[in-house]
Amino acid sequence: MDRLLELLKTNARTSIETLAKQLGEPEADVEARLRDYEMRGIIRGYQAVINTDLLEDDSVRAVIELRIRPTQDGGFDRIANRIGRFDEVESMYLMSGSYDLLLFVKGRNLREVGRFVSSKLANMEGVLSTATHFMLKTYKDHGVMMEQWDHDERLRISP
Repeated sequence: MDRLLELLKTNARTSIETLAKQLGEPEADVEARLRDYEMRGIIRGYQAVINTDLLEDDSVRAVIELRIRPTQDGGFDRIANRIGRFDEVESMYLMSGSYDLLLFVKGRNLREVGRFVSSKLANMEGVLSTATHFMLKTYKDHGVMMEQWDHDERLRISP
């Protein structure tokens, strides 16, 4: 990944002027590269990392492991495209190992997530099994720690 993208991942609100100074490039060049990344679909959007544990929000997030049977004509992509269209699905990844897709989903409560799994996912053609894990607390998200720890927890080294 080039340095411009790394800087944007750290803070997507950084101005073109600041990015240009950090990269040692003209602002026009940086702006052109950003437009190019957006047009080519490399940059898909800009988002804030939010500590949802601090909000007055009782919504529930879950991680769902999905085993699926790939289709002959579309492999994993066809079913992943169908699943990705559900509003409940925030993120989805093709995985190696004991399951095929890893989904991050959100619902207003446990019941809503359960209904999503039982009525939309589990009975979908090609889905072999699901395993749902509810997220209890977020410690780190997108590389950002959610809490600041003031004390040093490293073990002391004694002579």
